[in-house]
Amino acid sequence: MITMKAKYAIKALARLALAPPGEPVLIADIAEAESIPKKFLEAILAELKQHGVVHSRKGRGGGYLLSKKPETITLAAILRVLDGPIAPVPCLSRTAYRRCDGCTDEATCSVRLVLREAYAASVEVLERTTLADVAKNASLLAAHERLPLRYSI
Repeated sequence: MITMKAKYAIKALARLALAPPGEPVLIADIAEAESIPKKFLEAILAELKQHGVVHSRKGRGGGYLLSKKPETITLAAILRVLDGPIAPVPCLSRTAYRRCDGCTDEATCSVRLVLREAYAASVEVLERTTLADVAKNASLLAAHERLPLRYSI
């Protein structure tokens, strides 16, 4: 399960991905549009800035922008920045591997063997899903919600 921090980050980053290129977005606007507590969002964006995911402009016309194209920022990268390793057990982690405490043989560990397939499937989805995909889905949903429903008989 992802943290609320990561969920809010994905929503905020998708909002930045929808902004016209080079046009900064104010924290207050993101917080209001996505129902994210402003102080929490400030801390999240500061952490993302520290890791090079976003950058900010100060002063009039300032705000936050993505540091890279949304097509190049994966959900896996965002989760690793904010939540740390994605793997359910450390012996499966790509970025923070370590042998599990008390493990005598990884090759025959029943816990590792059961979780390996589920982990591989979820990481594959997170690695191929980008902010551009999330933004596109959010945009389509918003457009759909504004249209009146029509039924034909």
